[in-house]
Amino acid sequence: MAKEGAQRAEETEQMIEKEGGREAAEGSAGGSLRAADAKEMRAVVLSAFGGLNKLRVSKRVMPEPREGELKVRVKACGLNFLDLMVRQGNIDNPPKTPLVPGFECSGIIETIGDNVKGFEIGDRVMAFVNYNAWAEVVCTPAEFVYKIPDDMSFSEAAAFPMNFVTAYMMLFEVANLREGMSVLVHSAGGGVGQAVAQLCSTIPNVIVFGTASSFKHEAIKDSVTHLFDRNADYVQEVKRISPDGVDIVLDCLCGENTGKGLSLLKPLGTYILYGSSNMVTGETKSFFSFAKSWWQVEKVNPIKLYEENKVIAGFSLLNLLFKQNRSGLIKSVMDKLINLYNNKKIKPVVDSLWALEEVKEAMQRIHDRGNIGKLILDVEKAPTPLMANDSTETSEAGEEEEDHEGDNENKERMPFIQ
Repeated sequence: MAKEGAQRAEETEQMIEKEGGREAAEGSAGGSLRAADAKEMRAVVLSAFGGLNKLRVSKRVMPEPREGELKVRVKACGLNFLDLMVRQGNIDNPPKTPLVPGFECSGIIETIGDNVKGFEIGDRVMAFVNYNAWAEVVCTPAEFVYKIPDDMSFSEAAAFPMNFVTAYMMLFEVANLREGMSVLVHSAGGGVGQAVAQLCSTIPNVIVFGTASSFKHEAIKDSVTHLFDRNADYVQEVKRISPDGVDIVLDCLCGENTGKGLSLLKPLGTYILYGSSNMVTGETKSFFSFAKSWWQVEKVNPIKLYEENKVIAGFSLLNLLFKQNRSGLIKSVMDKLINLYNNKKIKPVVDSLWALEEVKEAMQRIHDRGNIGKLILDVEKAPTPLMANDSTETSEAGEEEEDHEGDNENKERMPFIQ
């Protein structure tokens, strides 16, 4: 009996091993099927904050729309100076890496999430995205998506939302631009600067003072009334032409320009800070540049503002959208802007088109302030071979970037505002 018991125990162990092997095989097959079901897409990935070598194009799991969202097949993405600051980690409360950068794009609606009305599959749209725009597919709430006019190209649509909404809201919602007023705008050759110039032209007798790099002057001289070199003493130049100063100052530089801008304001004038590009000097975040820019900002005395009848304000479009829930206001502004576009009053200025694999070169161009208008990442554009080498699966140093395979979709779609 002992012998029979031992034999039965051995047979049982063999059956258990055989059954376990079958379950493991079935589990492996099921996992393979699930992996096959998960569609992939190309995306620009920022592996860590720092220099250009932290960017690469790699495969990511394609997102699917949640309730209230739209899935968009991306055709073009906008590249802004803010994206450069994000890459460096030069922003408040930066999200965790790895992440897919980008806040605006254009494309075609591919899937509609539950409880979404007013859109159809195949609609041509432009959209704000809370990160993740630099990819072949994005999902974003329908409240951040807008249909584009039939004669607007995808590259123009990707250049439209951030620049024109920012310019419009600063001029008309914050500063109350009216006939006969004067405006000083820095970086007049950039995307926002050109949008400001075009919108000012829709109001009679508005005088626009602009600063820009000297090599841009010939290209943009017709868009502003008075143009100065960005390194010149523009305060004296403005006062020579308009001794009383200006009604509106739009400052994306910060640092010492804050005090200069306030000094140029007329009584009841408005100074608006909407960026801090002076903090960016090198390829990576510089504490020295940050400290210098902060130290140069004139300390504002509320009593002095009261005595001089001046207004100081700030504007952040992304905070307004993603933290302060003003999507309805943004929608009404977009409707007005699209109407202006349809009436040939405004038109996005596109500097150049770049493939996803050329994102490093595109970022270098915007870092060098070489662009006139907006830089666009064209998702369908084939990369120039020499440019594509460093932007795929390895860093510039030739070392493999960390894959972070454990990161799930929710982490990749982390909100901009913490």
